[in-house]
Amino acid sequence: MKTIGLIGGITWQSTVEYYRIINNETKKLLGGSHSARILMYSFDWEEINGLRSAGRFEDVGPRLAEEAKHLESIGADVILLCANTAHKFASLVQNEISVTLLHIADASGKEIQKLGLKKVLLLGTKYTMQERYIADKLENEYQTQVVVPEENDLLEVSRIIFEELVDERILQPSKEYLANLISKMPDIEGVILGCTELPLIIKPEDTPLPLIDTTYLHAKAAVEFANGIN
Repeated sequence: MKTIGLIGGITWQSTVEYYRIINNETKKLLGGSHSARILMYSFDWEEINGLRSAGRFEDVGPRLAEEAKHLESIGADVILLCANTAHKFASLVQNEISVTLLHIADASGKEIQKLGLKKVLLLGTKYTMQERYIADKLENEYQTQVVVPEENDLLEVSRIIFEELVDERILQPSKEYLANLISKMPDIEGVILGCTELPLIIKPEDTPLPLIDTTYLHAKAAVEFANGIN
């Protein structure tokens, strides 16, 4: 079994889910009392959120790369950035390490292909929805059309994430808003929960469409990689 390196704390709530899923999936795969070999660096969210709030989000990239190099130096065989938004800097991080950075969009793209979805809605932070570092990879490598909400809805989704979900505040008006947003998007065949906090508020019972849970799929892909399963 290879050692998985997690870069978390973006936020810690979703990082807990990564740890739980990876160990559960390892036990399901290997049986007995097996659990995963994991090394983790968890950011203080105040550091990352402070850079974001100050308009210095680009400074997050070098910090991610620094911690990825550290995890590799102490034995990580594969690195995961435990947040969709952090994948804005995926290429920068991969260029600084010699082990594989397991990209969250690859895990999602394989599931989208498996389900045969041709048009999907991407929800996430404004960075993820506006800057297309997830959408372009899915469209170019997994042949699915990716759409995002209109500007006002896009900003409201991002607000819900940063002002509510990162503090584990699950508010009914926001839950209803997101469900209504999904229902009014034309011709979509599935929904990408493109922020690792979104599964806290969007559940399968909220929509008849398949939900692409990027947290679960990314964590499961790490277990498969660590155990030599393609």
